[in-house]
Amino acid sequence: MTRAMTTADLRTIDLFEDLDDEALAEWAAVTEPFTAAAGEIVADKGKRMGVLLLFSGLVQTLLVEGDRTEPAGLHHPPTWMGAISVLTGGSLGVRLRAETACELARISADDFRRLAFSHPSVHQRVMSQVAPVMTRITAMEANRERLTALGQLSAGLAHELNNPAAAAQRAAAQMCEVIEVVSGTIGRFVESGVEREDAAKLVALHNEALANAISRTALDPLDAADAEDEIIDHLEDLGIAEPWRLAEPLAAAGVDRDWLDRVAALAGPATDAALAWVAATVTARGLAGELKESTAQMSDLVRAIKTYAYMDRGELVEVDLHEGIDTTLRILKHKLKGKSLEVVRDYDHSLPKLTVRGSELNQVWTNLIHNAIQALGEHGTITITTRRDGSCALVDISDDGPGIPAEDQTHIFEQFFTTKEPGQGTGLGLATARRIVVDRHSGSLTFDSEPGHTTFHVSLPFTQP
Repeated sequence: MTRAMTTADLRTIDLFEDLDDEALAEWAAVTEPFTAAAGEIVADKGKRMGVLLLFSGLVQTLLVEGDRTEPAGLHHPPTWMGAISVLTGGSLGVRLRAETACELARISADDFRRLAFSHPSVHQRVMSQVAPVMTRITAMEANRERLTALGQLSAGLAHELNNPAAAAQRAAAQMCEVIEVVSGTIGRFVESGVEREDAAKLVALHNEALANAISRTALDPLDAADAEDEIIDHLEDLGIAEPWRLAEPLAAAGVDRDWLDRVAALAGPATDAALAWVAATVTARGLAGELKESTAQMSDLVRAIKTYAYMDRGELVEVDLHEGIDTTLRILKHKLKGKSLEVVRDYDHSLPKLTVRGSELNQVWTNLIHNAIQALGEHGTITITTRRDGSCALVDISDDGPGIPAEDQTHIFEQFFTTKEPGQGTGLGLATARRIVVDRHSGSLTFDSEPGHTTFHVSLPFTQP
């Protein structure tokens, strides 16, 4: 579209629907047509580009976060774009990209404001779209924050599950090896001609070593190393090949030279098999303990996830306040790893159960605790206190971090306001938490902050309508 703009061209745009030809002529005089090739950026986030009119082609709206872009909607002709940011005095909050070859026109911000105020129907039509557009943007940002949080949570849970799962896998693989050793021992005894009576005595020595391993406390590293060296020396004297393979479990069982000599006297040429049998049994017991501990950790995490998911229902449910907070802490445990952060719980366990919307309350604890972790960085203490105040439960979540700057405190619950680095937060966490507590649970969410101390105070009625 290289020719001059006409009133007939503008008549196709619904923004000017109520204007007569004389009024349209004023608009046509300040409208500059242009074209855009497919893939061309026609307007970028943060820029003041005036108002765009689209006559043919498709324009894609993109949400921009750092180097990442996300499609948010497709504009079909004939339509207009950017008028809301022009009238509200802001910059464009999205990127506009031509998806196909497009015919467009541009009205400068100054001309658009001047004429829009002269023609109230245009101004009114633009302002009538503010609420729907903001609702869509808020919904998209909220959904993006939920997906981001879910991705981080999933990655953390996968890491938490991976550690005990890997330990269990290693223990199971080693268990297979020791079972082979144990299962081959009887054959070695038979081949070596060990008599029944001597075999019974070997069983007694085996049981003695296993009982010692069960009852003994673990040696400190230096004592354990000394005990292993002594056993290796004596096993070499007995002609045992690769004695270092047996030294650690035998030292754990507390065997001495006399015990080793008795085994050698009874087993004869099968001494290596007898000692490997004892070492394998002691090792198997340790591996069984590792498997038990690893699977218990996995069960604990799965139980926490199930509790978190059970409370992730929107309807009113009766919940133990402390169980919900502890479950959230368990779910966020991966955020604390590798840092010198301490969590102090000061609970009033006499509090009755609360009737709440479980999923939403989980979101409150997750946002507040996660914010505290981020505020502290690598060092500090998070203190969670619960108490009763009449018909309400009070929860204080405190940290001894740097505090919230005074100039930010009046904006802290505003949507899209964030003190985090670009890409680290959307500014919806605290706004969402406040909406859940105040609007959905008839409670209150306040805070006080100074350098070295920040506390968020949550007040929740025990029952909901």
